[in-house]
Amino acid sequence: MRQLSIKTEIHKLNTFEEFYKEFNIGENDLILTIDPVFNAYLKDREEKLNVVFPEHYALGEPTDEMIDRILADIKAIDFKRVVAIGGGSIVDIAKIFVLKQADRSEQLFLREVPIVKEKELIIVPTTCGTGSEVTNISIALLTNKNTKMGLAGNELCADYAIMIPELLVKLPYKVFITSSVDALIHAAESYLSPNSNSYSELFSIKAMEMILNGYMEVVEKGQEHFRTIIEDFLVASNYAGIAFGNTGVGAVHAMSYPLGGVYHVPHGEANYQFFIAVFKYYQQKQPVGKIEELKKLFAKIIGSTEENAFEDLGKLLNNLLNLKPLREYGMKVEEIEGFSESVLEKQQRLLKNNYVPFTKEDLVNIYSSLY
Repeated sequence: MRQLSIKTEIHKLNTFEEFYKEFNIGENDLILTIDPVFNAYLKDREEKLNVVFPEHYALGEPTDEMIDRILADIKAIDFKRVVAIGGGSIVDIAKIFVLKQADRSEQLFLREVPIVKEKELIIVPTTCGTGSEVTNISIALLTNKNTKMGLAGNELCADYAIMIPELLVKLPYKVFITSSVDALIHAAESYLSPNSNSYSELFSIKAMEMILNGYMEVVEKGQEHFRTIIEDFLVASNYAGIAFGNTGVGAVHAMSYPLGGVYHVPHGEANYQFFIAVFKYYQQKQPVGKIEELKKLFAKIIGSTEENAFEDLGKLLNNLLNLKPLREYGMKVEEIEGFSESVLEKQQRLLKNNYVPFTKEDLVNIYSSLY
């Protein structure tokens, strides 16, 4: 039985300049990035560079329409590698660009056409959350279906993941929190996944330890302290990516997708809304089992009791990012049923990784409790 697979070669470098020279970035590359990265590290290069800014097409997380518009604009560019320098949205788009293209990107996500990798992929994360530099998943909002969907397959694995802490030092505080809490959830959901094993647990446990210890330092020393320990969060995010890339994530992610798709809540923040509530519900439905081990682990890290581990973890996270009722994002009470049905119908890829199975009633109860 397979225990662990890492398809991507991982590098850690001190500066962007080292990366640029070592990987010989140039005119054979299609670079996807954001304005701040371009202005700081690429703008004054002598080489001809092919640079695309997805945020110039639309703000927020990727949609199939955005991807199709960008693909139409780059048809004339002859490139051999795709280089993604950015957060999760940039990476999700870049993974689609290495594939043999269909008439519409929606066809790829719906698997109506073969998934064939044609280009090499280099990913340089600029946030500490998605871990997607080492996963085989791309997520996009399918506009016709008004829901997020994931495309998974080894064809989407990066050939190289490049860790450069220098790129994260100037992150806005909220981006740091919403991305790193996403990594924490990746690690926790991976730990409880039925696909978890002793190998994946090494990565998920270490990721949770590094992130929570870092959070306690930030609470003690102030918001700006995260900049001095950002390398720990970058590495922890990578560990969490390796863990959930091998085991999958579950109901937290599944339940967040309608909120993100309909109300455009950033991915990490949307996941955060459901994290503690889902894990408490797991405990309620099956209190004996691996959930006990996770509570002991959380209690040990944050200095709590096993009985109060989830409550105290929620308080720690709330000190960093305020947990809001779902209605404050615009969600309507009558959408609870529809969101629950959508999750059951469209997110079985994730729900199969739950600690315990969820029914529609379970989903309705959690949405209602958070409304």
